[in-house]
Amino acid sequence: AQPTLSTTRVVAWGKGCLQLLATASWLKPPPPGEARSRLRWADGKTIKNEVDLQVLHLLGPKTEADLEKKPKVRRRLGTGVGGGEVGTETRSLMEQLRGEALKFHKPGENYKTEGYVVTPNTMALLKHHLTVTGGQVRTRFPPEPNGILHIGHAKAINFNFGYAKANGGVCFLRYDDTNPEKEEEKYFTAIREMVEWLGYQPYAVTHASDYFDQLYTWALELIRRGQAYVCHQKVEEIKGHNPPPSPWRDRPVEESLLLFEDMRKGKFGEGEATLRMKLVMEDGKMDPVAYRVKFTPHHRTGDKWCIYPTYDYTHCLCDSIEHITHSLCTKEFQARRSSYFWLCNALDVYCPVQWEYGRLNLLYTVVSKRKIIQLVETGAVRDWDDPRLFTLTALRRRGFPPEAINNFCARVGVTVAQATMEPHLLEACWGGNGVPQGQHSPPPSPQALEVLVPNFPADESRGFHKVPFQSTVYIEETDFREEVDKGYKRLAPGQPVGLRHAGYVIAIQNVIKVRGSGCCPKVTAGPHVLLPGGFGMTLSRGRFLHKNPEDPSEVPGGFLSDLNPDSLRVVRSALVDSSVLSARPFDKFQFERLGYFSVDPDSEEGKMVFNRTVTLKEDPGKA
Repeated sequence: AQPTLSTTRVVAWGKGCLQLLATASWLKPPPPGEARSRLRWADGKTIKNEVDLQVLHLLGPKTEADLEKKPKVRRRLGTGVGGGEVGTETRSLMEQLRGEALKFHKPGENYKTEGYVVTPNTMALLKHHLTVTGGQVRTRFPPEPNGILHIGHAKAINFNFGYAKANGGVCFLRYDDTNPEKEEEKYFTAIREMVEWLGYQPYAVTHASDYFDQLYTWALELIRRGQAYVCHQKVEEIKGHNPPPSPWRDRPVEESLLLFEDMRKGKFGEGEATLRMKLVMEDGKMDPVAYRVKFTPHHRTGDKWCIYPTYDYTHCLCDSIEHITHSLCTKEFQARRSSYFWLCNALDVYCPVQWEYGRLNLLYTVVSKRKIIQLVETGAVRDWDDPRLFTLTALRRRGFPPEAINNFCARVGVTVAQATMEPHLLEACWGGNGVPQGQHSPPPSPQALEVLVPNFPADESRGFHKVPFQSTVYIEETDFREEVDKGYKRLAPGQPVGLRHAGYVIAIQNVIKVRGSGCCPKVTAGPHVLLPGGFGMTLSRGRFLHKNPEDPSEVPGGFLSDLNPDSLRVVRSALVDSSVLSARPFDKFQFERLGYFSVDPDSEEGKMVFNRTVTLKEDPGKA
């Protein structure tokens, strides 16, 4: 009988005889080293031929499916600091999320999660929850509308929306608008725009402020149950992890109810009273604040409220109201998991499950909204979309397509450990159209050249464009030398060259230097036509000099002292062919030997501005 095993192996039998035990599908022969170690005196070629013959005898010839090329196994960019950890096969984000899903509870089975608190009413609440959701996975992306989303948020967006999609569920976009002092309408608009730009459509767009009335009613109930109290300790007194206990912790319930009502009516000044919850958090912090006084009108509720709930109070209750199944958040919120479960159970409402994952950071930059605002206010960058930043609006302005950012998030993966990556690893996901390096695909950006030129040199079937060819020809500064070095193959005395696509050969007869004319700017190879009004290009680099500008041991003077003075170079009178005159904002072009560029939204008719997205590999012909 033909033997069948789950693996393939070669066994030495007597003097060099081979017996192959194989599966019922085509398998590659074992590594030559394995057979060689068992048959050290046998001829390697003979062994291979014998193995091939026995495989053919057992399994027959290869089918078309066997001959199909298998995708190359690539490696993850890294999950440790600097992207140093390698060894995990790169999978699509959807595949990764399906893998993570094995660890997550199924809808309605929240109680199976480690640390989940089960109360006498838990099963009835879960049954009602399933009635509402129909057993559907529900996630949410809950940004604060006090700034523009950055690269770390891209991972959160991909995880929340991707996990829901991978499991046939839905994802809410919920604005955490509980701090009216820092919220602006432009942030609400930009956040939704960036979520949709990355390719995701929210199931519903909601706001924490939608639930202010319900949250206030629950706060009253929390006081009645003896689980919250009004406190008069100052903010400075309760900061840190070992503040003195509140002398008002055990005040009578009725007194707290009256004082909380006075807070709502504006009878206390800011900082004079807070509502605190009676619990000790995982990090030892006692009695987190649930409500504070703020005399700031809200962008949606106006001056209806002068008390606003905190994140610790709001987040889990909004998740409960929306029947979220998996509340996915970054690792720093792990210390709040106990308060998350505690509050839902203290009010006896449906309790979702909080799951934590490692956040994504980049070296040579800052992503803190507070610090980016400082950069904007000090003029270190022009705004949140300055191409030197790693906000999503900045990356879009610089020319990164959403596919490249999503691919980067997929390659980083969903891990518990924090991932701190080198910026060039994000650039490696560009590849011209967001396809990771190593995957071959024609670049989407037409190369701007002259005469009759293919839009995509690698694929002439995608059309051509015409560029005027005139008597004056501009070439790149690095394409000409008066003295020829060994190996230099471009224009030089006694060394003619051909003009690409034009079919002409040019040679030097004499060199005339015009005083004050300067050199032709570096733009693209070949002849070019000057655009009316000029053509500008920005070449941006990292805004900071050190890997960790926020680390006081690395940058003692603080991140503002670490600004790279050469982070932005502007070429104001560059030359390029006239085919780009009709380009629109965010259109992309490949300028030969310089890299990929994107049309800046500040471009005007006759005055084009291009931002460089990524460089190309350094041209060996350049000095």
